[in-house]
Amino acid sequence: MIQNSNASSRRILTFPAVHPCQSIAPATLLASLIALCRSACDYKSKSFGSNVRNARETIRQVGNLLLLLHEIRLSFSPIPDSLLLGLSELHLTVQKVIYLLDDCTRGDGARMWMLMESDRVANHFLVLVREMATALEVLPLEVLDLPCEAVEVAELAVRQARQTKFEVASGDQAAMAEVLTILRRFEGGGDVPDRGEIKRVLDYIGVKKWSDCYREVKFLDSEIEFHYSNKEMKRELDALSSLLGLMNYARCVLFDSVYGKSNQPVDGEGESRNHELLRSLDGDSFRCPISLEIMRDPVIIETGHTYDRCSILKWFRAGNATCPNTGKKLSSTELIPNVALKQLIQQYCLANGIPVADSSRKIRDITRTAAAGSLAAESAMKAAASFLAGKLLGGDCKGRNKSAYEIRLLSKTSIFNRSCLVEAGVIPSLLELLSSEDDGTSQENAIAALLNLSKHSRSKALIVENGGLRSIVDILKKGVKVEARQHAAATVFYLASIEEYRKLIGETTEAISDLVEMVKEANYRGKKNALVAIYGLLMHPGNHWRVLASGAVPLLLDVLISSDRDEVVTDSLAVLATLAEKSEGAQAIIRCGALPQVVRILASTNPRATMEHCVCLLLALSINGGEDVVAYLVRSPSLMGSLYSQLSEGTSRASKKAGALIRVLHEFYERTSSTSKATVLPREQFVHAW
Repeated sequence: MIQNSNASSRRILTFPAVHPCQSIAPATLLASLIALCRSACDYKSKSFGSNVRNARETIRQVGNLLLLLHEIRLSFSPIPDSLLLGLSELHLTVQKVIYLLDDCTRGDGARMWMLMESDRVANHFLVLVREMATALEVLPLEVLDLPCEAVEVAELAVRQARQTKFEVASGDQAAMAEVLTILRRFEGGGDVPDRGEIKRVLDYIGVKKWSDCYREVKFLDSEIEFHYSNKEMKRELDALSSLLGLMNYARCVLFDSVYGKSNQPVDGEGESRNHELLRSLDGDSFRCPISLEIMRDPVIIETGHTYDRCSILKWFRAGNATCPNTGKKLSSTELIPNVALKQLIQQYCLANGIPVADSSRKIRDITRTAAAGSLAAESAMKAAASFLAGKLLGGDCKGRNKSAYEIRLLSKTSIFNRSCLVEAGVIPSLLELLSSEDDGTSQENAIAALLNLSKHSRSKALIVENGGLRSIVDILKKGVKVEARQHAAATVFYLASIEEYRKLIGETTEAISDLVEMVKEANYRGKKNALVAIYGLLMHPGNHWRVLASGAVPLLLDVLISSDRDEVVTDSLAVLATLAEKSEGAQAIIRCGALPQVVRILASTNPRATMEHCVCLLLALSINGGEDVVAYLVRSPSLMGSLYSQLSEGTSRASKKAGALIRVLHEFYERTSSTSKATVLPREQFVHAW
């Protein structure tokens, strides 16, 4: 009955309250309403960024209601049915009050938006308090034998609810005006606003730490994404975009570090309590036992062991009903969120410059970020990029690392941000930071930033022109952190999208051999990044022999056998299929005994992309591997059924390749049949014979 005001699916300033069911007993309804009122009164101790007076007045009025409800419960047993209508309306209204109070005290980044929506919020408080008064008037107090004090409380509550004015406080009005002035200065394109003005506004709404500002940015970005396709929201989208630009600028400029004064990570409440624990743990403590990746959504299974949600679900979907760690058979596959561990992981990621992924969010359409969204946002981003470029050039080690981290965040999800940062000239400085001699954090932030920027067309040329290839390749093997090596491999992939650079990377000493070594030794993310980089490099014909010489083929076959990750198997097959397009590659694959394994993969249930690469690999081996390969495939009992399945169920490419391979097998069968009966066998019988 009591609604969860923290439900993650609820949008800000929405009130999904529900009426109690009609058959509810009056005593049960009254008890639930009292509990709701207590929950609303608990907000007295919380911090409000704006609309403080309106919120506290509403809480006071709910407190008066709570006194009356206690008197009713003490005076009546059983509770009269005549109270049902009034109690039901009060129940609905108090639910909405809690939702509104929750929005006013949210710690997940809504404070700036709530300030700018102060008029709307004040009106919500007014409407809800008036609704409470109306519901109180419905209560038949005149027929209730209540103490005089209780009746007076009820009458006072109604009178005050009708008379109290809910207006925007002068402090809120001044803060809103200052924000609008700051945005107008950005829009003017002249001097950037004074930092003191921005800090004054942020202090007013309680945004005092880097992590507070980070959450404001995340919230505003999520609101823009949610409303982006709604053409009727253009005005709101412009306002949201402007505020996003302002908060991005503030985060870059106002905070010297993502750490607090005592060098503790500033990630919300409780960081002091968890700091000692964080210091005693390293990244391996937060890795999923299945994927070996830092968990984004840790969950506990029946045995008490914790795994990342996506990994354990794949384990279960593969038909495994056991605990991967212990092998114990599970009677239930229920997953329980490990909330405490998730909070620690988020703090660890923020403290170590690792962007925190939100597993609950859908995959975003980054193409919407090609433009800034508003003139103010555009100017704010250009100013932030210029500031960060200057810090990279002239700052101390701490400042340069922080700037690299900001660039990493800004460039991750916005095409426009990448363009501004590239134009500001950050790439040469980031390349210099790759040789940083600290604990590896600066190096990791720099290569992660370069990875994001390498997706921008102009960035690739700038990286190469500034001698970045050698530095990036060196990190493949010598990166201080495993994450830095993973980012380097992914950067190689994006650089390899240019034919000229594919050739240069292939000719760079040890580039390909280091990628192959990463496939051998790295965790899931490292393997995947290295595989796609190798695949990209193979688009240049001159790199085929280099990949073969590095010993990639037997390693890739081992991955096919040992990996439990579909994506890694698919990428390995893609590399093998490309290698098989040349005779020497096909021969190397055949010598390693790949055919049985590839046929088995094709015959099993796998993602469509995996099946596509299987068919492409078998066709290439049939063409470039000699008649012994075709003879083996003709004798494989399960193959023809798998190929015909791809004709109807596979991707367009898989269907074409499967048809071509079927023709190759038919022609070989007809050519090598020793009896006239076999040679005139109908094609349908030929198919069913396998």
